[in-house]
Parts: sequence; structure tokens; C-alpha cells
Amino acid sequence: MKIKAAVTYGKGEQFKIEEVELAEPRANEVLIKIVASGVCHTDAVARDLGTTPYPVVLGHEGSGVVEKIGAGVKTIQPGDHVVLSFASCGHCENCLTGHPTVCTNFNELNFGGKMEDHTHRLQQHDHELSTFFGQSSFATYAVANERNVVKVDKDVDLALLGPLGCGIQTGSGTVLNRLKPRFGTSIAVYGTGAVGLSAIMAANITGCKNIIAVDIHDSRLEVAKELGATHIINSKHEDVVGRMKEITDGGTHYGLDTTGVPIVIRQALRALRPLGQLAIVGVTPEMNINVHEEIMAEGKTMVGVIEGDAVPQLFIPELVEYYKKGLFPFDKLVKFYHFNDINTAFEDSKKGLTIKPIVKIS
Repeated sequence: MKIKAAVTYGKGEQFKIEEVELAEPRANEVLIKIVASGVCHTDAVARDLGTTPYPVVLGHEGSGVVEKIGAGVKTIQPGDHVVLSFASCGHCENCLTGHPTVCTNFNELNFGGKMEDHTHRLQQHDHELSTFFGQSSFATYAVANERNVVKVDKDVDLALLGPLGCGIQTGSGTVLNRLKPRFGTSIAVYGTGAVGLSAIMAANITGCKNIIAVDIHDSRLEVAKELGATHIINSKHEDVVGRMKEITDGGTHYGLDTTGVPIVIRQALRALRPLGQLAIVGVTPEMNINVHEEIMAEGKTMVGVIEGDAVPQLFIPELVEYYKKGLFPFDKLVKFYHFNDINTAFEDSKKGLTIKPIVKIS
């Protein structure tokens, strides 16, 4: 079928909305009419650094309505409202033990440009286009494996829900699924973009006593305060480690870094109290750590977390329920853009003008 899609032809090139061909869903696959798709930093990295073969149709926070299902699909029906999340194989040890975010085939399935059967679903002028995250949701329609697809409540605005498939799932899931802070403890969140603010909302749900937001932008810190941060620190003007230990009487129990900035990660480690835990969710370059002084000698833990260590089919509906109860107001992060304005949405995200852009496709 002919669809409209935002095609990326090379490193750093702007999106071009063009007509492409989308194949029918095969066994265990679903055809979705895309309503909207969130703009995530991972899309920008793929566009600018070539983590997926070009040409490619990006987009991995899609939401839409199911139009057709392939043979063998059991959990999804035409007419269902769905959110699309990451691809996983479903049969490796990590998938089978409830950790599909570290599927042993994760990189191939999400960044390799092909579907699980090693074929393409997208073509243009008889040339194959790469698929991203098993969905390519910057398009009017998408084909995804049933494992990517999460059925959601029809009572909630479907256009709003796409970011639950990646960025918002990452921040909130890292808190709720991996760190699991005890009631009355303290947590620091470094970087208050969409991922960090989602973590702050999640920490508020768990009943943390101190929820400390760290950033260099006062406007973002004010949003963090509105969403549940008990304290805010502008790291341009304050001693982060000193303030953390003052607020928490010795250091935080938990930390979460979304920035990937080595100096920030060092601060986050030093700001932990003994036995503290730091989760890293940002893409971080090579850096030096004094393992003895900064980790071992005080029994600290530093762990990497992907996609919030979530099982999307279980976790995303939970987030929707929290949202409906007023406990997870992620709609306050969002600004909608028309599909034709997708390049503006990415530019506004890069400049920090919009915390979480969502492109409305239809």
C-alpha cells in the first residue's frame, strides 16, 4: 500500500515527507494506522550518527489504531488502540525472564533496519528502506511485530500516548522497575528533560521523601518542581554534592543520570550515601572512575538501565492508569506538531524549547 513517510537519506539530513510503499503484515505482525509519534533523542541520534542504515524511516514512539493483523496474532485485534514500543525476540534468556529491554537480539531488531525475518516492509522506487525499532512510526501507517504492540485504554487521547513507548517509559521504569526506592528515601535526578521529569513523577508515586532535580536550566527546574521535585539545584551556580548531602543529611539513597555527561556522573556518584545506587540511562562516552573511592569503598552500585527495564505490555497500561488517576501528569511535558512540521519539532527539542514534541500524523 502507498503511504506517506518522513524519509531520512543521510547523516544529519532533514526529514522529507514522501510517498513510499508499505508491505502487508506477515505472520505475527500488525498493520497500524498511525495517529501520532513522539520525538525522542534516539531518533535524532539515528538521523545524525547513522545508527541504522540509510535511507530509513525513523520514529519509535508511535500510537495508532490497528487496521489488520497477520496470521498467528492473538493479543491484538482490528480497532484496538495501541502504543508501539521496542522490538525484542521473545525467546532469549533475558526475554523469557522478563527483561526484554536487554534482549540478546536488541540491537539487530531495533537498529539493523530489517524485520525479524530479515526482510523489509518499506520500499521506495524499488529500493528498500530501513525500518527503525521494528515500527518506523514517522509515517501514516506502520507494520510491527505483535511483541512491539501494546493495547491501551480507548478512553485516553491516543495522540498523547506514543511517548510511553520509549522516553517516558525509560525514566519512570528506571525508578519503578529497577531502583524501586523505599518509601521515605531520597533520590536525585540529573537532567530534567522528558526522561528525567518522568523519573521525578515516578519517584513521587513511590513516596520518596526527597526528590532532587538537577539541571542547568531554571525553566526546566521549575517544571520539575511542579511535577513533584521537593528540591531543585542549578548546577551552574551551586555545589551539587554539597547541597545533596545537606538536603539528605549525608547523601542520596538513589540517583538517576539522564545526561550522559561524565562530570555529572562523577557528581552523582559522590552525592550518594554509602550503599547508594546510581542508574545510568543516558548515552555516556568513555570516562574514568576511581572504582575503589567512588564505588567499592562505600558499597555503592552503578547500573545501566535500558527502556526502564520494562515489559511494555504490562508497564505501559500501568502508566496510563496512573495518568488517569492524576498521579502521572506527563501531558504537561507535551507540545503537538503537525506532520509537515516534523523538522521544526526536532529543532525545538534540540534547543530545549519543547520538552516532549509529539508529531500528529493523522
